Amino acid sequence: MRKLVQRARDKYRYSLVVFKELVKTDFQLRYQGSFLGMAWSVLKPLMLFAVMYVVFVRFLKFSDGTPTFPISLLCGTCLWSFFTEATTVGMRGIVDRGDLLRKVHFPNYIIVASDTMGSMISLGINMVVVICFGFFAHAHYTWRILLVPFNILQLYLLALGISLILSTLYVYFRDVAHIWEVLMQAMFYATPIIYPISMIAQRAPDFAWASKFLMLNPSTQVIMDIRHNLLSPEYVPTVWTYINSRWLPFVPYVLTLVILMVGVRVFRKHNAKFAEVL
Repeated sequence: MRKLVQRARDKYRYSLVVFKELVKTDFQLRYQGSFLGMAWSVLKPLMLFAVMYVVFVRFLKFSDGTPTFPISLLCGTCLWSFFTEATTVGMRGIVDRGDLLRKVHFPNYIIVASDTMGSMISLGINMVVVICFGFFAHAHYTWRILLVPFNILQLYLLALGISLILSTLYVYFRDVAHIWEVLMQAMFYATPIIYPISMIAQRAPDFAWASKFLMLNPSTQVIMDIRHNLLSPEYVPTVWTYINSRWLPFVPYVLTLVILMVGVRVFRKHNAKFAEVL
């Protein structure tokens, strides 16, 4: 067993060094020249949350009336900000580092992985803020908080799989960036972040089935799972409690793995040509 571990370390040592340096450099350059620096990784989601809370909760009354909805809104905002940033930065990673690919030889997937991991660091900071706010916003912390790291891992793998697919397409077709921007906007409103998922059935009874369909979307499922396990097991439904079926709740988890495997396969098939195409 020790020999296998040592072989793995020797084989991937160079890749790990490059990965660590890329993550470190990317995170440092992200806020270079900014007066507030890394503080923006916390301020951006907080400011976005403030706008959403005033517009959608106070004025439009998009709330389920539970005491934890404001902190759930903040949590969802942070999670969606990570998903948006990770897929967008990961999509552009190969093209933006084209010069590096031509000069230094290392596995190309490290670029996409390092870009998404940089967003993961920001998410970690934001989740600490969410937990701190939760103590003042009626959050109910239980043993389920131990499941949150696994939920976040699923969210990261989903973002990584999508990023691998998008980064491959973006090398050949720059229009992918504009298409993905529109799709992300549509996905944002289709994901219950600014509104509770129960509101769909309440305001449009004929479309109650749509809420269950949305819950099968991996991005919706994982965000709801994190809210449920981290903040409010009593008030936030999950795919297991919302869909009365034995097998359907497994769909978003399977889709996450399928997207990741497709992303890895597509990237491996085309990555050898990236340097010459760029």
